Amino acid sequence: MTTPRTEHLVLPGVLTAEQAAETVRGILAVQREDGAIPWFRGHHLDPWDHVEAAMALDAAGEHQAAERAYLWLARHQNPDGSWYAAYADGDPDDITDRSRETNFVAYIAVGVWHHYLSTGDDTFLDRMWPVVYAAVEFVLRLQQPGGQIGWKREDDGTPVTDALLTGSSSIHHALRCALAVAEQREEPQPDWELAVGMLRHAIRRHPERFLDKDRYSMDWYYPVLGGALTGAEARARVEEGWERFVVPGLGVRCVVPNPWVTGGESAELALALWATGESDRALDILASIQHLRDPETGLYWTGYVFDDDAVWPRELTTWTAGSLLLAVAALGGHEATCAVFGGDLLPRGLEEPECCGT
Repeated sequence: MTTPRTEHLVLPGVLTAEQAAETVRGILAVQREDGAIPWFRGHHLDPWDHVEAAMALDAAGEHQAAERAYLWLARHQNPDGSWYAAYADGDPDDITDRSRETNFVAYIAVGVWHHYLSTGDDTFLDRMWPVVYAAVEFVLRLQQPGGQIGWKREDDGTPVTDALLTGSSSIHHALRCALAVAEQREEPQPDWELAVGMLRHAIRRHPERFLDKDRYSMDWYYPVLGGALTGAEARARVEEGWERFVVPGLGVRCVVPNPWVTGGESAELALALWATGESDRALDILASIQHLRDPETGLYWTGYVFDDDAVWPRELTTWTAGSLLLAVAALGGHEATCAVFGGDLLPRGLEEPECCGT
């Protein structure tokens, strides 16, 4: 196994170079020969978390391993452009959840653009363009007249038109990355530009168009992380939820009022904080979740129930490690990660006054 590059993955108070390398090796140890990255060996793979882990590998310079992860998705894409929600570890034909979730499907665009920015590999982008195109078209077939995205198709093809704020915010980010891929290939997509403008308007101005999941921290910070809210709006949203969700010294609650902090949500909040210019706060959040680190593998426990002083569940997940490494990479100035999550260089699509009503 190669020694990961960790120059952008060193953060005082969070990770040393050796700790970062251990975490990268931990993800590589879980990745299968065919490129698949399950949550952990013996558990399932879902397309969103698979991409998150692959992006972390690119941030560490493990470009071949990351490419194998994306080619796994290319080989297993459904004819309609989607992927299933869950694949059993060891057998990609053993589908444990045959629904097709739109935010899971869209996230390929974020990973592909991140890999391209990390490598400059035009051949890879050419190979993955049809995959990204088909995925985006699948997702946009579930966009509703109000701009929000229905959250999945059932196994029998029935569309679920209810929209999730977290999922739609992630899709907003993915659509902007897909537009970046299209621009790089000189393949203009005016329908995508309209779609992202409508979606951003729904996220910013119409919370009633989404299912009420206000208890979940992801619904709090994802409009910021996904780039729909920026500037003063983003900072105001962060302040509004801070006391409800942040447990000083331990991390971020997954759901209020449950006494459970989770590594993935904490690392994603740190990324959102970094994107709003709050690097000191982001550093504090990342430092606060180092109690979840397993020193033997370099991976991170999914969560911690602080009322019981108990790690729960007893899972060392690749996506928790991946989200931590991406947040560290952004704070460390990794160019591709900063470009993808900073958002300033991503296409915005049509602005709201041009594409949307009230």
